[in-house]
Amino acid sequence: MLFEDREKDWKESLSPDAQRLLVGMFESAKKYKGAYLQADDVKVAQLWCALVELKEEMAGIREQVDKVSAPFRAIVTVGEAEKRRVIHKLVSDVIRPTEEGTSEATRRLVESLMKF
Repeated sequence: MLFEDREKDWKESLSPDAQRLLVGMFESAKKYKGAYLQADDVKVAQLWCALVELKEEMAGIREQVDKVSAPFRAIVTVGEAEKRRVIHKLVSDVIRPTEEGTSEATRRLVESLMKF
């Protein structure tokens, strides 16, 4: 009875979603079939080829994320510059720096407020 369970394909114990993902991974690794069929251990080589496919996919996703996030980083940069300008104007209106020491105090106050 114990050996009957071992006869069953282990992939059947996976969820249907995991089974589909696994099939997809090995399908995408088929483009390396010429390479992994020459290996001493074809199954291990096939797994390594699937890992190469995953790595390539991850690199593509990273590239897309970088392209999408670049405009948002620019928006944050512009927002920070505008925030600094508004804070400096408000502080200057309140303190009205007239001498070098007061101007330096205004600058330090603006830097401190930018941290919030």
